[in-house]
Amino acid sequence: MLWQNLKKSLGFSKFILLINLIMRRNLLIALLLLGSINCFAQSKNAQYDAQLAQKLGADDYGMKQYVMAFLKEGPNRLTDSAARMKLQMAHLNNITRLANEGKLILAGPFMDDQPIKGIFIFDVRTIEEAKKLTETDPAIQAGSLVMELHPWYGSAALMQTVEIHKKLQKKSFTD
Repeated sequence: MLWQNLKKSLGFSKFILLINLIMRRNLLIALLLLGSINCFAQSKNAQYDAQLAQKLGADDYGMKQYVMAFLKEGPNRLTDSAARMKLQMAHLNNITRLANEGKLILAGPFMDDQPIKGIFIFDVRTIEEAKKLTETDPAIQAGSLVMELHPWYGSAALMQTVEIHKKLQKKSFTD
């Protein structure tokens, strides 16, 4: 009834023009809605390597869980420089061993003189596993360092750090 009254009052040609405008508007709205849905969809990464992601233990975001350790000053700081150097070499040898076993992904000291001396990132899922690994460190055993452990979510690409480092390392700290 509404359309018939509108057709009578506008005349046939204006009525057709109005219907055309309404249809165009509706088509434009539909296209905009379809386009906006695509904007909210997650994009696919053309560089994604499923085999590498699986090898490194990556989730859909290229991330994985690790345990991060903050190495802090312990209560037993050595004052004798020879004993301190011997303990440091044993600490570095332990780092190398853990890295070669694939358990330690990243290790390094902070370059300022603060109570937090460095970090470790372990490729383990639990604090308990990381604690067992830290207990093998001579500096922890001597009380020169203590570890503060935290679950950490980071890039699975870190799993390649040790192998890449071996290709970049001209000299070893422990030789």
